[in-house]
Amino acid sequence: MTVSTSSIDEIVSDCLAVRVRLIGRSVTSLYDGALDGHGLTIAQVNLLAALGKAGPCPPSKLGEVLQLERSTVSRNLSLLLKHGWIEALSSDAKGMREVALTSAGQAKIESVMPAWRQAQRQAAQLLGTTGVNSVQRIASNMGYAPDA
Repeated sequence: MTVSTSSIDEIVSDCLAVRVRLIGRSVTSLYDGALDGHGLTIAQVNLLAALGKAGPCPPSKLGEVLQLERSTVSRNLSLLLKHGWIEALSSDAKGMREVALTSAGQAKIESVMPAWRQAQRQAAQLLGTTGVNSVQRIASNMGYAPDA
């Protein structure tokens, strides 16, 4: 079966998925680069922040809030636990049932803030005001409600 050139051109010129992924990788790279000397990634910082906002909760709640796969949440929480930034309040054979941010985790968040703010400024510059507003509106429309 031969794919028509017009189909290929349409995908290459119009695909939103590839563009969103490109933007996501670029923005993630800015944050991860800024956080490089702190021993964690932007995904882990956001897990710490989500846990700080939610309070003690099951890992599944963090996955729902951040739209992450269970295995991704589990892998990142294990690393945060190893560093003492979170604690398992309860666990069983299936894993951590409830986790909480520790005072060391709160201190870690505070210590990364200058680097996070630098990355935030760079990301805002990359996206522009219209892009930042669009990203925030789209995320809100998709159910991301950090104040909830």
